[in-house]
Amino acid sequence: MLSQSDRNILIFFAKLLAYFGLWYIFYELWVLPDGRLDAWLSVNIVDVSGGILSLFGFDYFLDYRVIGLTGTPGVIIVNGCNGLEAIGLFVGFVMAFKGDPVKRAFFIPMGILFIYLMNVLRVVVLVVLQYYHPQSFDFAHDYSTSAIFYLAIFGLWVIWFNFGGRSK
Repeated sequence: MLSQSDRNILIFFAKLLAYFGLWYIFYELWVLPDGRLDAWLSVNIVDVSGGILSLFGFDYFLDYRVIGLTGTPGVIIVNGCNGLEAIGLFVGFVMAFKGDPVKRAFFIPMGILFIYLMNVLRVVVLVVLQYYHPQSFDFAHDYSTSAIFYLAIFGLWVIWFNFGGRSK
């Protein structure tokens, strides 16, 4: 016989799997083939990243989904790098765990904003790294920034677990 704690864990993972399954189906069948949301988000990230580079006086260029410092090939923001899939992951974690619906309604948009800003920061760092340390770019793109990005999502879930998911 399972304890209440074990049942709660199984329920959480079942909900999580269901949310990820729904998100995957929704993304793969509608969002990705349509392409407008991914394109808008990618171009928006490029534009905002350009604004940040401009604030720091960098000479940069933008070309639709590509941003770079002058003299580099630039960084292209493809669908897998615009954070949309990570946002789906984050929302799934928060939805799967119990919590106050009012807190959830506040926390999810704040978390999405945080993930978006982390992604903009990631793009800015990659663009600057491509110029100053091109030999480190591939490693940073493939490993470091992804690890930091997903640790941030996990950190948000820990915050939800400790504050938003607690019942009174």
